[in-house]
Amino acid sequence: MSQPPRHFPDPSNPRLTRAVEGHDHTGQLQQIRVVEERPLTIFLNAQEIVTAMTIGDYPEYLAVGFWRNQGMLRDDDQITAVDYDDDLEVVVVRTTRQTSYEEKVKKKTRTSGCAVGTVFGDMMEGLEGLTLPPAEIRTSWLYALAKEINTLPSLYLEAGAIHGTVLCQRDQMLVYMEDVGRHNAVDKISGYMFQHGVGGSDKLLYTTGRLTSEMVIKTAQMGIPVLASRSGFTAWGVEIARQVGLTLIGRMRGQRFICLSGEERLIRDADVAAVPDEDRKHRRKGAEA
Repeated sequence: MSQPPRHFPDPSNPRLTRAVEGHDHTGQLQQIRVVEERPLTIFLNAQEIVTAMTIGDYPEYLAVGFWRNQGMLRDDDQITAVDYDDDLEVVVVRTTRQTSYEEKVKKKTRTSGCAVGTVFGDMMEGLEGLTLPPAEIRTSWLYALAKEINTLPSLYLEAGAIHGTVLCQRDQMLVYMEDVGRHNAVDKISGYMFQHGVGGSDKLLYTTGRLTSEMVIKTAQMGIPVLASRSGFTAWGVEIARQVGLTLIGRMRGQRFICLSGEERLIRDADVAAVPDEDRKHRRKGAEA
């Protein structure tokens, strides 16, 4: 069986940013790159559910992951096609099962994401009886991942105003997705996992954004037992993580981090004194989270 493809940021992609001129604090003319933001209307079979604002890469993963994380795409569903029309900015996920979610859509709730995402009022139902797998997470893996993620060429370092989510296994990055909203970035990861049959039991999810209730719920629904971030927490995010047994690690900066849930999975095998602090170039990363 062939290995699924790995995806990493491509800051050179001309579709994702544009050059804009302005004047700095001294009045000098400057040209900078800014992130594109495009609408993407997402259908499940014949039903239009949402229009998301996105940078426009990997629309198929985003659509499949959105349905998966909303509980509208089941584990046993068979996808017959994912059709994307760039001109119409529409993506349609087609399944063998007939679907209708009119009542569910009426209960949608706006999220706290920067690009204002949408979840549905019964999303918590997917956590009932959920048990995340036992796993171990070594601090040496965390430090290695943080260093690699913070220095990898990305749209964030190119233009800012964007969030990143990374699917990892031990100390290796598998997939790194970026978008204007953290909810879009994690949905792309979820769509990737669903379409390539990638399990979550031995994975870690890293995000540059806040550890909110939505991020915790989506990570748990993907079967991933560990969620880490260089940013902070919300109280509800911590509460849900403890409820489902998710290891929740935040404020990862240089040598420092704090674990507010699932401490039992941590193996502190790294020599903290040997871990360098972040340099000033990358210390800003996460400031917008």
